[in-house]
Amino acid sequence: MPGAGVAAMVLAAGRGERMRPLTDTTPKPLLLVRGKPLMQWSLEALARAGVSRIVINTAWLESRITAYFGSHIALNSPSDGRKKLSKQEQIPIFYSCEGRDFGAALETAGGIVRALPLLCPPDTRGPQAEVFWLCAGDVFAPDFEFAPSALERFAASDKLAHLWLVPNPAHNPSGDFALVPEGEDADGVGLAIDPAAHDSRPRYTYSTIGLYRRQLFEPPWCDIACGNPHGVKAALAPLLRKAMQTGGVSAEVYHRLWVDVGSPERLQLINGVRT
Repeated sequence: MPGAGVAAMVLAAGRGERMRPLTDTTPKPLLLVRGKPLMQWSLEALARAGVSRIVINTAWLESRITAYFGSHIALNSPSDGRKKLSKQEQIPIFYSCEGRDFGAALETAGGIVRALPLLCPPDTRGPQAEVFWLCAGDVFAPDFEFAPSALERFAASDKLAHLWLVPNPAHNPSGDFALVPEGEDADGVGLAIDPAAHDSRPRYTYSTIGLYRRQLFEPPWCDIACGNPHGVKAALAPLLRKAMQTGGVSAEVYHRLWVDVGSPERLQLINGVRT
């Protein structure tokens, strides 16, 4: 199976304050987008990519998420054409229940460190056992492919993270990071940098989709104990900026449909509802 042994983490612990009142009773990843829960789009794409397991962190209304998605996601894909049968893939889902364990979400880096033993078990070996996919459960990017070729390229590199950036949406006009070309054959891949205020290079927005190496969440980059037993809250951006200072983060720009579903208006927009 392509990508066998590689895990993915889907972020689903947030309260969704800007989506209230919709999220008062429904966690944002379960809001319907074009007929199915928002997070299901990402889960199905990851299943198609052949990841070995998916880890979902939860906090707000987490029992609704665990009850809905259960312990596996099933993917029906065509089998060998000669057999003319359907093959069903069962990808296991594990949950990192931050609400149950700590009463609230741990922010992105804190949540990743909490889930790290599930993402990269200590008894696994090999370059791909040290890396994992990351995406947010409240982002709609229906055409994004979690490509095995991108995974293999990243696993063979010396980078700590590889990010997919997008053109700045209206709600983030200043962007997050700039992209610096790295070599003549980079095919759109470059180094991500945190530009100074006077830097004129174009900035892009981090899509929340990325590939990560477990070392970014260990010393000297991160000082939270593996598994985050004390429930330390920590953001991801400071770790990325620290790694960028040493050229440890690569990136590329994604130009297809991408929406951060952060408001009822954006939800209505992608569902084709006129306001």
